[in-house]
Amino acid sequence: MTHQGNSPLILLCAGGTGGHLFPAEALADALAMRGATIDLATDTRAAHFKFPARAVHLIPSATVRGRDPLSLARTASLLALGTFTAWRLIGCIRPAVVVGFGGYPTVPPLLAASWRGVPTVLHEQNGVMGRANRLLALRVTRIATGFRELKNVDARLQAKITFTGNPVRPSVLEAANALYAPPANELHLLVFGGSQGAHVMAEIVPPAVAQLSAETRARLRIVQQARAEDLEEVKATYAKLGVQAECAPFFSDLPARMAASHLIVSRSGASTVAELAAIGRPAIMVPLPHALDQDQFANAGLLAEAGGGIRLVQSDFTPKRLASELEKLASDRSKLEKMAAAAKSAGTLDAAERLADLVLQVAGL
Repeated sequence: MTHQGNSPLILLCAGGTGGHLFPAEALADALAMRGATIDLATDTRAAHFKFPARAVHLIPSATVRGRDPLSLARTASLLALGTFTAWRLIGCIRPAVVVGFGGYPTVPPLLAASWRGVPTVLHEQNGVMGRANRLLALRVTRIATGFRELKNVDARLQAKITFTGNPVRPSVLEAANALYAPPANELHLLVFGGSQGAHVMAEIVPPAVAQLSAETRARLRIVQQARAEDLEEVKATYAKLGVQAECAPFFSDLPARMAASHLIVSRSGASTVAELAAIGRPAIMVPLPHALDQDQFANAGLLAEAGGGIRLVQSDFTPKRLASELEKLASDRSKLEKMAAAAKSAGTLDAAERLADLVLQVAGL
């Protein structure tokens, strides 16, 4: 499929999870508004995702999981196949620039683009550079960052780095218009954990609510994401406690629900932290504990240092500790209001536009 027409073709590459696809989608919208044509290179996990692109190309890829020779050989062969596939694709569609959003599915297209002499931009969403991006960093033309401070960066990369912020979806920008109203009688609590982390929320939050004072419990209005296998137990616990709660495995309108919340309990993936900051809501963040790069720990730290949230490592995330934090915040409206303002001050609402500027500059357009 060779690109024809006057509009420049830009190839975006992202792993097939929301954390990678959401910022890519926001950039695609910003570039389309400027007359660009967008293609997406991704993996099979993105099959259900309605991405605003002329074409979606599935590129073979694999994540480095095991260290045994068989696992490493399988990963290497899939990445080699992916790089060959991407080499052919880039030769066929001839993009003006290739933009990667992290994850191993971005490795083959960005490698192939650098070998073909096509300009490249790598977007690092997290506060610490991930392994896949470290593999690519010396080869790409420019690096855009989601946070002003990026840890573990090779000194040779500094000249390539530009802070843009993490692009957020239009629904997040719309939710960001809602001003924070500190709780009066009711206290709206939103709990979610993302695809990798909802079980711990089901395990810890309901027992924590059980330990709250009767007065605080009576004020609570909870919206909680719970995996299908945890759903009935979570609902039953809240019903037994007499707490008003809406629980579901997925909320399609999560940004609007974030805006309607007084306090959020969540993981601290890059997209989640970007959305908390853009919308400006206080949060108790529990980083995913087993990530090799500890990227969620760094993300939560940057928001906590700004005063917009509380970081609790998972070993400290117990019903007793969470109940203590909830009780303190529920009785301190001014603290919640200050945290909301601090979170908002850390947001970058024009991140998609800033990244679009950089991409078009690198492409020479």
